[in-house]
Amino acid sequence: FYKKKVVELGEKLLPAFNTPTGIPRGVINLGSGTSWSWGWASAGSSILAEFGTLHLEFVHLSELSRNPIYTEKVMNIRKVLNKIEKPHGLYPNFLSPVSGNWVQHHVSIGGLGDSFYEYLIKSYLMSDKSDDDAKKMYYGALEAIEANLVQKSPGGLTYMAEWRGGVLDHKMGHLACFSGGMIGIGADDGEPEKRQHYLDLAAEITHTCHESYTRSATKLGPEAFRFDSGGEATATRLNDRYYILRPEVIESYMYMWRLTHDPKYREWGWEAVQALEQHCRVESGFSGIRDVYTLTASHDNMQQSFFLSETLKYLYLLFSDDDLLSLEDWVFNTEAHPLPIIRRSCLEDPAPQDKTVSE
Repeated sequence: FYKKKVVELGEKLLPAFNTPTGIPRGVINLGSGTSWSWGWASAGSSILAEFGTLHLEFVHLSELSRNPIYTEKVMNIRKVLNKIEKPHGLYPNFLSPVSGNWVQHHVSIGGLGDSFYEYLIKSYLMSDKSDDDAKKMYYGALEAIEANLVQKSPGGLTYMAEWRGGVLDHKMGHLACFSGGMIGIGADDGEPEKRQHYLDLAAEITHTCHESYTRSATKLGPEAFRFDSGGEATATRLNDRYYILRPEVIESYMYMWRLTHDPKYREWGWEAVQALEQHCRVESGFSGIRDVYTLTASHDNMQQSFFLSETLKYLYLLFSDDDLLSLEDWVFNTEAHPLPIIRRSCLEDPAPQDKTVSE
């Protein structure tokens, strides 16, 4: 039943790719097949973190359905991205699905960009390390990120700034805190002389994100934190002070624990558990809070879906044995749903009974 349904949904999504470039538009009416771009997206553009975050699911869908169309669609996205010139090797967040050109030069490892980078390294891992194109794109992007976005604060905190047409905005969003885990899981497949460097960078970014939690009254992190005006790893703007049960910091704790077994990651995770219990638990579940810097709770009365699918799942995995959803066998998509690694033997042998599929 589920297999039939997922193939049906995949077919319904395909008309979004009917653009001059094959880059899908952001919104589709599943009934009529009509698609359009988000009204707020610059000049009718598609969003990097949306069209760049289909690869794992569509490749898996081709495996399930034995229909290569889904893999072809996401491989074409890669082709467009490889062909286009990238400013300093960076991938801006907005791309026109009509012209195939960047619409503006805003680069972020947080919202609008984030999961594109994550899916490059995860595509390589899900292919049983056979997708060399994904590997090349990932390490190329990481090199550009290090050269242009990674900064060190006067207080010694490593963070990822945002890039706006060549000007750095010294802000890091909570969403960007997934990057500690991402750089960690990619460390082992980098150039031999850079592997320890990548693991160190992953640890430094995860440490910075932990600091954004410890520097608040509630021990939960703000939506975005800045490194300017003398402040470090704190939200300086009122509209950045909220916490909506986001998972990215805990996600990095889980990956870093699995990779290093340094007990501090479990300690940090337990701090988050206690803070969630104290400040976010309400009668019917858990709620976001409007200001992490005050102990007078002001709940937003919403339990986001990612709290169950990601935040709690990553916490559970952080305190579980490594063989529960082992990173040797599974890759988590951007909402923490596990997808099986497609073994090379399966790719080489077309016999259906030998395929790795999840029904």
